[in-house]
Amino acid sequence: MQQGQPMIIMGEDAQRVKDRDAQEYNISAARGVAEAVRSTLGPKGMDKMLVDSMGDVTITNDGVTILQEMDIDNPTAEMIVEVAETQEDEAGDGTTTAVAVAGELLKNAEDLLEQDIHPTAVIKGFNLASEYAREQVDEVATAVDPDDTETLKNVAETSMTGKGAELEKEVLADLVVRAVQGITVEADDGSHVVDLQNLNIETRTGRSAGESDLLSGAVVDKDPVHDDMPTDFEDANILLLNDPIEVEEADVDTSVNVDSPDQLQKFLDQEEAQLREKVDTIVESGADVVFCQKGIDDLAQHYLAKEGILAIRRTKKSDLAFLKNVLGAPIVTDLDSLSADDLAVGSVERDADEGLFYVEGEDSHGVTLLLYGTTEHVVDELERGIEDAIDVVATTVSDGRTLPGGGAIEVELARRLRDYADSVSGREQLA
Repeated sequence: MQQGQPMIIMGEDAQRVKDRDAQEYNISAARGVAEAVRSTLGPKGMDKMLVDSMGDVTITNDGVTILQEMDIDNPTAEMIVEVAETQEDEAGDGTTTAVAVAGELLKNAEDLLEQDIHPTAVIKGFNLASEYAREQVDEVATAVDPDDTETLKNVAETSMTGKGAELEKEVLADLVVRAVQGITVEADDGSHVVDLQNLNIETRTGRSAGESDLLSGAVVDKDPVHDDMPTDFEDANILLLNDPIEVEEADVDTSVNVDSPDQLQKFLDQEEAQLREKVDTIVESGADVVFCQKGIDDLAQHYLAKEGILAIRRTKKSDLAFLKNVLGAPIVTDLDSLSADDLAVGSVERDADEGLFYVEGEDSHGVTLLLYGTTEHVVDELERGIEDAIDVVATTVSDGRTLPGGGAIEVELARRLRDYADSVSGREQLA
């Protein structure tokens, strides 16, 4: 073998496919993926039960969720999954439609290839159709005002149709629209911006979806670290902390040899003094409530309870980030640098039956959608449907336009494209 020539070693099960066979292989792989989600489309769409390698079960008819759960190792089929993911990121819904349309376009492309039409002509024809369709969409779109609650509710209900959220869609659509309107701000240029970071979804099981509620502020699903702590505050100074209230551990494994009980007692006293110092720092800052992302030592819990401070430990990182938005307070990462300026003022209320804390800031920027479902699987699918509806309503508010649903726009575009095709010369007309 000559030097410099590349040597390619392939596995025993490798296949080499080229020319027309490769086209057919790629198209059939991509269409197979599209077929997998087609039966979930529309009001009569069926849910799919997916079981992953760990045995976890997902029941859904959300196109992008199904495709992400599937084990796909074909590069062309992966591109179809990317179509769904892009649609999800940009519009929040319509993933199944996007994939189904892509599958049908591939099927028609295959028919054209069999008529000996070159792939480049097919691609050019598709691009022409795409540009024309976009122009026509702009022409038929209807302007919608962010305060037009009725139209926005219709948009939300359309998104929920055929999903787990449909049974209570009137109640849920109302909550979705109110949630989006609550986090919409008008920009200097008159456009509307929806900040979805100011919206949090909390799910609970054991009640029907119709009992879901929209709350101003944040909801934290945690218990106080000590039973003697107060749980309700009107105007509380709230501290958001990402630093443990525990004895500082050495970075390396250390062992201490103790000769007498006195030495051990001194060692324990030192630890106690260190915890007392941490608690004193919190007391001196004027904090009434502490949401801590890390742990809180048992002795520190006792000291905090004696000082009448409410403390919650192991607060989820996402909850702490949302509390930061709601309260407009910084997250303190070092207790030693704590000052009164790091605290935010807000109200804290405990719902003992639900095991939840409701937190509102003086000037609350965030809202929480409290979603109920009868079981875990029900509430998971409900959350997926609600998230899609929120994204779609948010897109409608920021874009300011709507289109008729139920396949109407697709039918209208198809009719206009047929008329337009007659004006296109060459073989692109067929595509």
